[in-house]
Amino acid sequence: MSDATDKASEGQSFEQNLDQSAKEVAQFKVKNTSLLNRIQHLLHNNPTLVPVIVLVISLIAFGFIAGSKFFSAFNLSLILQQVSIIGILAAAQSLIIITAGIDLSVAAIMVLMSVVMGNLAVFMGVPSGLAILTGMAGGVGAGLMNGWFITKIKLPPFITTLGTWSIFYALLLWLSGAQSIRGQDIDANASFLKFFGQSFNIGGARITFSAILMVLVFVVLWYMLNKTAWGRHVYAIGDDKEAAEMSGIRTDRTLLSVYGLAGLVCAFAGWASIGRVGSISPQSFYEGNLDSITAVVIGGISLFGGRGSIMGALFGALIVGVFRSGLRLSGVDVLWQVFAIGWLIIIAVAIDQWIRRVSA
Repeated sequence: MSDATDKASEGQSFEQNLDQSAKEVAQFKVKNTSLLNRIQHLLHNNPTLVPVIVLVISLIAFGFIAGSKFFSAFNLSLILQQVSIIGILAAAQSLIIITAGIDLSVAAIMVLMSVVMGNLAVFMGVPSGLAILTGMAGGVGAGLMNGWFITKIKLPPFITTLGTWSIFYALLLWLSGAQSIRGQDIDANASFLKFFGQSFNIGGARITFSAILMVLVFVVLWYMLNKTAWGRHVYAIGDDKEAAEMSGIRTDRTLLSVYGLAGLVCAFAGWASIGRVGSISPQSFYEGNLDSITAVVIGGISLFGGRGSIMGALFGALIVGVFRSGLRLSGVDVLWQVFAIGWLIIIAVAIDQWIRRVSA
């Protein structure tokens, strides 16, 4: 009788523990379905949503702060013009960062290729078209040089591109003699180099061809990354390179193609920069590396690779342009504009870290 009673009490105790475990699981599930958790999942699945929301909020806020002149067609088109070159550089930087790398030489490649194009067309009498093609080939070569060190010598991307930044910068100073090529000389000998500086008016907005080029670059790269097997391989490498290799992806070849393509995009940025600035200066876009990384980070592309949409970098560049334009129209000193951009970067990285910790 006593044994039967003990067994019955053990059975009741087991059922109570089972009920308690079920309640804890139910509470855990309730936690996971909270509003904050649903937002975290939404942003994890749609990383571009963050910069889009920030851009919309920024436009509304500066519309109130700076007044109606902020929303004028001229000012909005001016923002597009101002971010066009950095936006193209950000597209190249995005390709590298998606693979869990980073490229500190993008601006140096851009300026070096603009100097190569200028010297060939202006001083050496090479036809503009051939000079531009040479610059494009040089951009691909510079990118492949970075990729070769990273894939064959197994050097870290940060160290590799820090070193090649110095190499490319020294080369452009040597080729240019540290002297700018004046706009008058370009107009007289190779005006086609300024093609992307031309513009047309639409309802008071002045749209430059460099802004159109920026949008086209992003659209083409978005298609390549999202609609082709190559793009899936790029994301797989950024997410887990070893797993990508085990699944049969030729990671080194893919990485080489990424760095070569990034170099080509930088060369296009170099061509567009000639029209944007109106001359070729070895000192121009000196902060282009940091500006491109800023656009990528604010655009929601993870610095750890494998996550984010390249279109986010476009929105990131626009956010920076909106902030600078809005703060300038509001009479804020340049110092505090830089201060605000710094906080934007920190907040963007913090949001990325929070999104990456999304629970299953």
